Amino acid sequence: MQMASFTGFLRTILIILLVYYGAKILMRLFAPYFVRYMSKKMQERFGGQFQQQQSDKNRPKDGETVIDKMPEQRQSSDKKVGEYIDYEEID
Repeated sequence: MQMASFTGFLRTILIILLVYYGAKILMRLFAPYFVRYMSKKMQERFGGQFQQQQSDKNRPKDGETVIDKMPEQRQSSDKKVGEYIDYEEID
C-alpha cells in the first residue's frame, strides 16, 4: 500500500491554488471583451428580429385581399339632382 507524501500533497494544493487564481486574473482581463462581444451579438439578434417583424407586418396574411392602387375618384357632377325642401319638426 502506497502512502501519499506530504510534499506531493502540498504540490497538489499549490497547483490548485495557482490554477484558481490564474483563472480569476484571466477572467478579470478578458471579461470586458467577452461581455462587449455578447452584447453586440444580442443587439444584432434583436435587430434582426425587429426587421423580420416589420417585414411580417407589411406582408399580407393568407386569404387577405390587397389593393395596391386605388381607382381614381370621379368628380361628382354639378347637375342639380333635386330641389331642397325646408321642413319643420313637429313636437
